[in-house]
Parts: sequence; C-alpha cells; structure tokens
Amino acid sequence: MSEFSKEEQILKMVKKVLTDVAKDTYTPAHLKHPLSEQTIHSIRDCLALISARESELSTEAGRESNMRPRYVDEVPKSVVVDITGLQKNKDKS
Repeated sequence: MSEFSKEEQILKMVKKVLTDVAKDTYTPAHLKHPLSEQTIHSIRDCLALISARESELSTEAGRESNMRPRYVDEVPKSVVVDITGLQKNKDKS
C-alpha cells in the first residue's frame, strides 16, 4: 500500500500535468505564447494551492518536508563524521 493518501496522489498527478503543460507550451520571449495570460495566471495559482495543500498534508502525516534543492558547490550545513575507527583514549595518570 502507498504511504501517500489518495488526495496526495491526486495532487501530485495534477501538479505533474500542469507543469507538463507549462513545459510543452514553452515559448521564447519574442513569440506570442499560445496560452492566454489569464490561463498562465490560473496555472500558477493552481500550483501554489497544490503546494500549500501538499505541505499541510505532509505536516498532518508527520512527514518532514525539508527537502530542498542544493547546488553542487554549496557548503553543507552539517558534516557527517565516521566514528567507527575511533578508539577510546586511556588516561595515562
């Protein structure tokens, strides 16, 4: 069984379809876009609502939503240290 609710699956699919429409209708700046300004604005509004609801559902389900894109050269905020090779020092007193 999926870890995501039916609502989350629907939101994910609608978000994918809307972003696919945006990609498929990409038009260079010097050409007229095939979608009207109102349609483009509505797609943006829908995506914003979907993201907000996904965040709410994730919080309600107790899942962390801290996945953020990172640049390859970005300095990490935490460092993982391998402690398996460390040995306990004995006092020489």
